[in-house]
Amino acid sequence: MSTHAEDLKLRLMTIELLRTAKYKRNITYRELASKTGLPVTVLSRYAKGHVLPNTARAKQLWRVLTKIVGLEPELRSRIKFDEDGYFDNTEIVGDFNILQQAANHALADFAGKRVTKILTAAVDGIPLATMVGNALGVNLVVAKKNKEVGVKVFLEETYVLGKDSGVTMTLYIPKEAVKKRDSVLIVDDMIKSGETQAALVNLVRKAKAEISGIFSLIAVGEDWNKRLKSSSECPIEVITYVKAPYDSGTRY
Repeated sequence: MSTHAEDLKLRLMTIELLRTAKYKRNITYRELASKTGLPVTVLSRYAKGHVLPNTARAKQLWRVLTKIVGLEPELRSRIKFDEDGYFDNTEIVGDFNILQQAANHALADFAGKRVTKILTAAVDGIPLATMVGNALGVNLVVAKKNKEVGVKVFLEETYVLGKDSGVTMTLYIPKEAVKKRDSVLIVDDMIKSGETQAALVNLVRKAKAEISGIFSLIAVGEDWNKRLKSSSECPIEVITYVKAPYDSGTRY
């Protein structure tokens, strides 16, 4: 997708978010003006489709509006940890509306940046990565736990699954799936330890490609932060952050 097309899509979806705030959530123009810093008359013209905001203003509006009527509150309402510290993400990764909104977030976050491939790990990250790839107009590469028959040469990365687990995991991608000239956006539904995402970063490096960023719906706790920031200097965009279930002695 060209930069111009990405910009236009961002501007249009920002108007849809403004209309959601005004007509579905019944937030007045006066309230929106106080939150966005834009005049009521300008917001009215945008919402009625008389004029589109330019790209810079669309990004500004998007950041404000997503906090008011965006995806984060919906995600947080669906995250419920069990007694062992896990939560079921089925309702999240299987909800088309959530995935579409998340893809819009990725477009807003990475519009104007060079992205030529999406990379994710099987399996839960695939629905989100597919939607993000569609929004950005680029192809998807899936790192799998097994080698596929018919592919002759793979890039592979082995890592320890959990600090004290003693279990190793290996991810494979076809060697030709990511090329040196690619700029790769790593996408996953959730970041917890950061080990899987760090492994994906290493796969991109083995392909001698560029990493354009990391995008995720949810990040749990803080352990992942140091690991990913030490392994990659690319931007990390997360829609919502939640505490690990046992942080500060609190279970939830």
